[in-house]
Amino acid sequence: MHNLSELINYKPSADALAGRNILVTGAGDGIGRAAALSFAQHGATVILLGRTEAKLEAVYDEIESKGGAQPVIATLDLDTATHQDYQNLNAEISQNLGALHGLLHNAGILGEMKPLAQYNEDTFARVMNINLTSNFLLTKALLPSLEQADDASIIFTASGVGRKGRAYWGSYGVSKFAIEGLMQTWADEFEGSSNIRANSLNPGATQTAMRRQAYPGETPSNNPTAEEIMGAYLFLMGAESIGVNGQPLNAQ
Repeated sequence: MHNLSELINYKPSADALAGRNILVTGAGDGIGRAAALSFAQHGATVILLGRTEAKLEAVYDEIESKGGAQPVIATLDLDTATHQDYQNLNAEISQNLGALHGLLHNAGILGEMKPLAQYNEDTFARVMNINLTSNFLLTKALLPSLEQADDASIIFTASGVGRKGRAYWGSYGVSKFAIEGLMQTWADEFEGSSNIRANSLNPGATQTAMRRQAYPGETPSNNPTAEEIMGAYLFLMGAESIGVNGQPLNAQ
């Protein structure tokens, strides 16, 4: 098995994801955009899910301009998506692509950076809905497509503040603790009875808009770019990670 402590250095073959269909949430910018481009570069057909069509179209065009397989755009707001929206997405994937080999839960919002005693209740609920509940609902809805694959990988996006609690991170930190529980529960249910594996991946400090929002005084260039941490994402989405299940991993 690959050394899981050095995933940032993982270098897959150029066609490591050939023939694989992978859905990325929050694919319009940041880590989601970098992952979508990286997956496509290594042969995958990528389903770009996000709420801003213009951003998704820009990623679509970039994938095509670089010779990648024609991607698919799925415009969906995870804060307002209904049960039927998720069911329709699964049906479209099944009918048009067949199996789903990968699901990257990347979309998320930061919420407020303040003491819980001062936290806005509506903001708390919205962060939990986007960062946690949507991950459950989307995974559940896409299980039939994931089960069609010979092997399928689900990546839940973790955070250091979801592995050890830190003051002022509010519902974001709480949602990321819950993501670890959601991942572990799915993974235990998949173990020994399914072709699906589930792991959590903490991207760490990265040059993204959310990082700048959380750490406005930080020098962004001190952190790696999203493109520089893609080794872990490529490893987990490829066949080399078969057998890795239920693990809380770090991208760097």
